[in-house]
Amino acid sequence: VIGETRKRNREAAMLKSQFLVIEELYIPVKRRDEIDAEKVASLAEEILEEGQKAPIQVRRDKKRKFIVVNGAHRIEAVKLLGETKIEAFVVGEGKF
Repeated sequence: VIGETRKRNREAAMLKSQFLVIEELYIPVKRRDEIDAEKVASLAEEILEEGQKAPIQVRRDKKRKFIVVNGAHRIEAVKLLGETKIEAFVVGEGKF
C-alpha cells in the first residue's frame, strides 16, 4: 500500500491539475463507507479558510467518467460548501 501511494504521489507531481464536475466522480463503495462526517466538517472549515490545498486524484474509467483514487473526504467537504467542481489530478492515463 505504501509503495502504491508513493507511486501515485510521484505521478501527481508530474501532472497538471484540472477542475472536474463533482457529479461526474464515482467514489467506490469501500471509500464511501470509510467517510467520517467529523473529518468532512473539519476539512470543509479548513477549505473555506485556506482553500483546497491538494487536488484529489482520479482515474478515467470506460463505464464511469472518473473513479476517485484519493480524496473522498475532500469531495464531501467541498460538496458541503456548495461547490459543484473540485480540483483534481487524472492519474494512470493510458493504462486502460
